[in-house]
Amino acid sequence: MAETGEEEAASAEASGFSDLSDSELVEFLDLEDAKESSVSLNEPGPSSELPGKDGQPISLQNWKKGLEVLSPMERFHLKYLYVTDLCTQNWCELQMVYGKELPGPLTPEKAAVLDTGASIHLAKELELHDLVTVPITTKEDAWAIKFLNILSMIPTLQSEGRIREFPVFGEVEGVFLVGVIDELHYTSKGELELAELKTRRRPVLPLSAQKKKDCFQVCLYKYIFDAMVQGKVTPASLIHHTKLCMEKPLGPSVLRHAGQGGISVKSLGDLMELVFLSLTLSDLPAIDTLKLEYIHQETATALGTEIVPFEEQEVKSKVQHYVAYWMGHRDPQGVDVEEAWKCRSCDYAAVCEWRRGGGVLSSSLEPKAKKLK
Repeated sequence: MAETGEEEAASAEASGFSDLSDSELVEFLDLEDAKESSVSLNEPGPSSELPGKDGQPISLQNWKKGLEVLSPMERFHLKYLYVTDLCTQNWCELQMVYGKELPGPLTPEKAAVLDTGASIHLAKELELHDLVTVPITTKEDAWAIKFLNILSMIPTLQSEGRIREFPVFGEVEGVFLVGVIDELHYTSKGELELAELKTRRRPVLPLSAQKKKDCFQVCLYKYIFDAMVQGKVTPASLIHHTKLCMEKPLGPSVLRHAGQGGISVKSLGDLMELVFLSLTLSDLPAIDTLKLEYIHQETATALGTEIVPFEEQEVKSKVQHYVAYWMGHRDPQGVDVEEAWKCRSCDYAAVCEWRRGGGVLSSSLEPKAKKLK
């Protein structure tokens, strides 16, 4: 298919963080914080020997061979995925893989877009509530903050009809997904609506390829949120996937923040019980409508809105396909020939084996995937 200027611009914007929702900004910053702690686990050191499980050294050659039997979840040392991980696969799965294998520095252009997104994000939050900074020292503290936010937001949604930054989580097709919904509010008809705000660097609506990614994102949020309020997400699943220690005492800052909200707890397990009980007793409905809102970053001008239809079977089918990569059941895939224009602005075009192989993964830096039995 012939490339157009609009397609090239859309490609540049998508790969350059020009379309960001508040939830994507939160998840991106979380991932950036986690990168430094995982680098030493993902890459071997300069020595030719590495410690094995039994404490005995193993050769670098045998270590590399060991990668061939690991799934991407295991190789990247991931306990769960973000919603935006699957959404990135919807744009170009191989670009997402290269981004994890060969993470580069944040360019000034992307940093500027993130700064703009952060400013818009902050302004939107301050419209509804004040922000409180709570120092944390453990992963249990971080999840405690998620739980405390949920506990405060449920009654606020029911009494005031609008909340922002609602954390969602749940097991989907064998993996645990975590995300943040931009906004939930009740419409004049009494329907619960999810509104996802997307900021655009250029004052035009995105093309269909970008909208497809955005639509999948809000559908996935509904899929997870509905499961939470319908009692389909279980404490056992959360503990199994996250490997959190429910008995570990929470930090003093978290306990103080909880106490200020009238919540008396000692551990993450205490909070988790309250969260699941609150979700069960709140009578929150499933999300009725999904809406995308696009605004221009520089002028804050509204560019348009779109109501997104929800087809559960279609969402489930896409999730199954994307999760199959993470579980090691298939190799990653690049874009179809019709969408090769996306490669024009991809940071990894020069090394992409999919591109070199004409749409076939001839030899990737991704180890050979495990096959389905």
